[in-house]
Amino acid sequence: MPGVAHTADHYLEAIYFLAFPVGEYGPVSGGRPAPAARVAEMLQVTPPTASEMIKRLEADGLVERAGRGAPTLTERGRHEAERVVRNHRVIECFLTGFMGYSPAEAHEHAEAVTDAFTDEMVERLAERLGQPSRCPHGWPVDPSEEQAENRELSSLAALAPGARATVVRLAEHDGDLLHWFYDHGLVPGTEVTLERAEPAAGQVVLRVAGEERAVPEKAAAGLFVRAA
Repeated sequence: MPGVAHTADHYLEAIYFLAFPVGEYGPVSGGRPAPAARVAEMLQVTPPTASEMIKRLEADGLVERAGRGAPTLTERGRHEAERVVRNHRVIECFLTGFMGYSPAEAHEHAEAVTDAFTDEMVERLAERLGQPSRCPHGWPVDPSEEQAENRELSSLAALAPGARATVVRLAEHDGDLLHWFYDHGLVPGTEVTLERAEPAAGQVVLRVAGEERAVPEKAAAGLFVRAA
């Protein structure tokens, strides 16, 4: 998210995403450790910048580290991260449903304005929206439902050639990639068949609506699907 002044909430979102990956069930604990280098990559900041914020989160009791290891969410940190994630997704629903923004635009604007909404304001939005179950990119609004669903899904890149699947969620940490998904019609609900992988070309080939379509490996890794 270049151009965004990253707050502690942005870091908690990134750590949460890494702590509870697709393909695994979210345990009661703080999830998997989230390497600082991966946090920096997701937020498009330098590793030293990420390390400084992670130190702040550790001082605030939101993450813990064994020595200089990767941070893990504490119980309090997980609760706070889940609150931030849910608020973000409700606001995305508001931006698309009431403000007329595209799903990709909604994510970018939500990153910028979520801190301006109190929890009480978000609850009012959710009520007015009819308690939406998913954000525009397919992620369950309720983090506990997301974690339970994780084990049912995989990334498109992990499928074997010939596998059929339905796109359920889109990775949203990379704004350019999110726009790419929508520009190419790879949205939640799309049915795809993985025809073949072409590692030398850095892509996989899908069949979508009867037509072959080349998809970069990075995009395939960010499409979370349910295999048929």
